[in-house]
Amino acid sequence: MDGSVTHNGGTAAPTPGPAAAPGKVVPSAAGASIAFPAFDTGCTITAYGEPAAMQEALQAARDACREFEGLFSRTLPTSDIGRLNAAAGVAVEMDPRTFGLLQAACGYCAASEGAFDITVGALSDLWDFKEGRIPSSEVRTQAAAHVGWQRLELQRDDAGRCLARLADGDARVDLGGIAKGWIADELGEALLQAGATGAVLNLGGNVLVRGSKPDGSPWRIGIRNPLVQGSRASRYSVRLRSGSVVTSGIYERSFMGDGVCYHHILDPKTGMPVPCEAVSASVVAERSIDAEGYSTTLLALGPKRARGFLRRHPEIIQAVFILQDGIVLPTTK
Repeated sequence: MDGSVTHNGGTAAPTPGPAAAPGKVVPSAAGASIAFPAFDTGCTITAYGEPAAMQEALQAARDACREFEGLFSRTLPTSDIGRLNAAAGVAVEMDPRTFGLLQAACGYCAASEGAFDITVGALSDLWDFKEGRIPSSEVRTQAAAHVGWQRLELQRDDAGRCLARLADGDARVDLGGIAKGWIADELGEALLQAGATGAVLNLGGNVLVRGSKPDGSPWRIGIRNPLVQGSRASRYSVRLRSGSVVTSGIYERSFMGDGVCYHHILDPKTGMPVPCEAVSASVVAERSIDAEGYSTTLLALGPKRARGFLRRHPEIIQAVFILQDGIVLPTTK
């Protein structure tokens, strides 16, 4: 995911500089900012409002991110997702927030025309994009047999407990393609509830803006073109009063092998990278979970098929494709 927030040619607000300790709140005259690592990426949040209240709200946001990571990470054996994947088909009780995210994620899987599946973990585990390892066809076929979000069973029992079960004990849930969108929405609402007049959240490229800028002008969110050099020349921007921009790209995790680009957007049916007309697809939506939930799908569909998809999903405001030749192609309904 890749995005940034700019205005008047600069950053959206004062952000922690190199001397600021990670996770330390940096106050400003208009509010406060914080930067910290989470979700295997860097996160930056700025909140406008009464400085002392914003400092407290940002500390709470940082702590919430650590809590969410402890619930949703599939690499932590103690997380809800880690326990679900290790349960070998047995129902697991989990936090209502994890349960709600899983319910929402299944909706995006159903809408994706087969392009997005949260049980693709069995396939993604086979690839090593750092070392350039390509799994064999036989291994991919075996793993693909365990992919299918319909095998995830969610229910509340008579006591109100939230239970999840993978009917296929070898299936593996991975919420990496949607969790940050859900988290951004939660944090944005919490900051407004804490009294923020405006907020900018960048969770590793998942950008969400809420409220208003101090000068009342719209937020400007830049979309990086990875094929063009130079800060200004390489950015296409959208202006929002409130909303989110999330990008899925084949350049994020990839390697070249025999002249072929192997990337991490995998076809759930084959386990091979999806053929893509574009190097990235950015989705603009009011909710960040919508922007993230549909970005992978639109990248796989490509700009031609995207128009029909956008018409069927009014929650998508706009899609922006960066084509293989570097051309920026905004797509609307």
